[in-house]
Amino acid sequence: MTLLLSRSELESLLDPAECLDALRRGFTSAEDGTAPRRVVTKVPGQGTATALLPGVVEEIPAYTVKVNAKFPGSRPALRGVVCLFDLGTGELLALLDSATVTAWRTGLAAALGTHALARPAADTVAVIGAGAQAELVMRGLAELRPLRGLAVCDLDAERAAAFAGRHGERLGAEPSVAADPRDAVRGAGIVVVATWARRPLLHAADVAPGTHVTSLGADEPGKAELGADLLEGARVVVDDVPLAVEMGVLAGAGLDVKHAAGTLRDLLLGEVPGRVKDGEVTVYAPVGLPWQDLALSWTAYRAARAAGAGREIDLLA
Repeated sequence: MTLLLSRSELESLLDPAECLDALRRGFTSAEDGTAPRRVVTKVPGQGTATALLPGVVEEIPAYTVKVNAKFPGSRPALRGVVCLFDLGTGELLALLDSATVTAWRTGLAAALGTHALARPAADTVAVIGAGAQAELVMRGLAELRPLRGLAVCDLDAERAAAFAGRHGERLGAEPSVAADPRDAVRGAGIVVVATWARRPLLHAADVAPGTHVTSLGADEPGKAELGADLLEGARVVVDDVPLAVEMGVLAGAGLDVKHAAGTLRDLLLGEVPGRVKDGEVTVYAPVGLPWQDLALSWTAYRAARAAGAGREIDLLA
């Protein structure tokens, strides 16, 4: 039997602290030798089809294949499914809403990277792009460090205000809304950019010394959130160096492998230093890796089985 898990069911089952732990274990587990595969294909119209495979993590007896449709002009912009398979038998254990899995794994993994690279005392956040991924970055960061300030910028002013109010109340902080990204980041110790931008939103002159910037939007060819001048002067950490050069933040800025200080895995294992100087600008810019889908999907699957949640279907009937 295959378990079907919808967005609302996943939201009720997933816990940020448990998911952070699962992702941290994935980042620091032994290498399994499986290179991540990401296939992105433009389809007629304004969208792309993306497949991530396989998702494998040491000690999890399952693997994932994820297929997404990305149409920036639609709401929701991301639709698809994560297939969770038994690693020993190939049984299809579950089908999960990919938009929810993607938002949780991307946002919470970004929270780990942000916390690892930002100054210990950084407690003010600027969010550019008040969507689902930024939502989870904020929820993850709140589990990792105290936060007292929040500024939000989004093309949709109502969405920005709602995001600011929601997280301001959760943090006990006084939030603000900015109409321009440069205004939002002024005075922020941490900047989170999660947009569909194809032209840089921030340049070196916009970011104060000592700021940490997490950029989530540069995950496909043609997308760019940060200017090359900002990246050239910053300490840049990614999740996979070849992917960053091929289709991630380095590709978008026309930079190469020498501009990456290492990966978040390297940093969490102590193999490369994170922030070297208090006054340097740091950047975490992931593309997203298939094993992260597995870490979240397996956590959700176990929680669903324990709670008796979801719906079962026999696809072989």
